[in-house]
Amino acid sequence: MSEFASRLLSKFEFPWIELKRLSLPVLIGLLLLALFLNLAVFAPLIAPYDPWEPGKPFLPPVAAHPFGTNDIGQDIFSELVYGTRISLFVGFFAAFVSVVIGTLVGLFSGYLRGAADEALMGATDIVLIIPSLPLMIILAAHTSPSIWNIIVVIGALWWTSTARVVRSRVLQLREMPFVESARGLGAGDVYIVFCHILPNTLQVILAKFILAVAGAMLTEASLSFLGLGDPLQKSWGMMLNYAFSRGGFINGYWWWYLPPGICISLAVLSFVLIGFGLEELDRRELNASKL
Repeated sequence: MSEFASRLLSKFEFPWIELKRLSLPVLIGLLLLALFLNLAVFAPLIAPYDPWEPGKPFLPPVAAHPFGTNDIGQDIFSELVYGTRISLFVGFFAAFVSVVIGTLVGLFSGYLRGAADEALMGATDIVLIIPSLPLMIILAAHTSPSIWNIIVVIGALWWTSTARVVRSRVLQLREMPFVESARGLGAGDVYIVFCHILPNTLQVILAKFILAVAGAMLTEASLSFLGLGDPLQKSWGMMLNYAFSRGGFINGYWWWYLPPGICISLAVLSFVLIGFGLEELDRRELNASKL
């Protein structure tokens, strides 16, 4: 276990941590992500009001309420700050579930090949051809409205792309000399997969995780907007749902629906910029290693 942990930790010393190697889009994505993480962590200090506290309804933006109030007088800026926590929480945990499933499927599919590869990739293709969003809507509608149910639904249906990417990397790594040497010394398949191949796939797994967070946040916002989110939690998607169902769109209360929409767009953009930047860097390093 200690050897496995040391191998994993050693692989976290990625070269892209050096700021001079980061592209401008990645830096912009990191700055946006840092902004939202600070909002989530320090929400009680940043929010001027309790987001559940009612007050005077339908106030436009004023000094006391920078983003106005909703239909029951709750401060929209405070809702927005606290909603960052739920949106990021769902995004990270749903992405974690999907990446774990996809990584395990991709590792064993690429390493074992043969019948195991055909069975695992066949299951992946079946899940891949199913329209994910309609299925998520059906599953979310038939379960109790809960943040954890949304996380499970998203995580169980978003692992296919990770599995295919990890499998492709494993197919390259399993023929490398260090894997052949470990196999020649009598190392078992499980040991080789988790102690030699997995540490060398962490960079591509991390890139897929970052992109999965963006997709999970967008999906959570979509489900919540359709009324399938948890009404007991403040999230950006639920803010849009209430703005739509309680007359915010029809009556032109732009301060009610524009802020959560802009936050969703910027948060997703930050993860997409980081994820694409890491994938591009990984491709450059892979091409350089072939020269």
